Amino acid sequence: MAYKDEQKELRKPDELQKLGQEAMPFLEKHGREVVLVVGGILAVGLVIAIGFSLSGRSETAASKDFGAALRVLERQVNANPTEVKPGEDPPFKTEAERDEAIAKSLSEFRGKHGGTTASVSAALPLAQAYLRQGKADQALPLVDEFLAKAEQNDPLRPAAYESRGYALEAQKKYDDALNAFDLLAKENKTDFLKGMGMYHRARMLLIKGDTVAAAKTLSEIENAAPNSAAARLAKDRIAVLTAQGVDVPKPAPVVPAIDAGK
Repeated sequence: MAYKDEQKELRKPDELQKLGQEAMPFLEKHGREVVLVVGGILAVGLVIAIGFSLSGRSETAASKDFGAALRVLERQVNANPTEVKPGEDPPFKTEAERDEAIAKSLSEFRGKHGGTTASVSAALPLAQAYLRQGKADQALPLVDEFLAKAEQNDPLRPAAYESRGYALEAQKKYDDALNAFDLLAKENKTDFLKGMGMYHRARMLLIKGDTVAAAKTLSEIENAAPNSAAARLAKDRIAVLTAQGVDVPKPAPVVPAIDAGK
């Protein structure tokens, strides 16, 4: 643009000035309503900003309190302790007393910090305490909450699948329990947990009366999870079934892996 043309454009009324002049009569007539609308928009923005701030603060506070709530898990069970160090909590006298304390601590924590990430994490140990107390109906919703809201890569998901299976088993929902234990076997990356999932599957099949399928599953655990606790439990079950006259299949021989470099 040439200098002359530029000066010509500068002498024109500014577009914002035009809008201001046109808006004056409207503001004089509807000023209160406009102020209220603008104020409302600003208020909404402020609430959102405060919400984000409080969310961050609440998560931080929840994480801090969660650590304190979990300290009850560190206390041992010993009916006759020889010595309690100054400043330390005495050990619990029984497992039942310990589970009662865990349930109380984590329930109070979740009541205070509901909706936070830490509250979701607390759902699983609280559910496990309820299961040990025989309260499957209270445990199952907590496990489902954890599975629905926890991260997919949370290392405690396998424990949640197992806990879900136990809760459903206690409710005599054996088909659903079997499905939960199958997830334990399929959706983890360790031989131990895969073996435990298979072992629990065999237990459910035995409860359902499918001895043949249960025996087959038990016979496969040694190859799936060699030298694991699940394999040892499976051997014990196989021994019982064999003593009862059940024909347990022999496990397939393990084919050694071929080294491509040779």
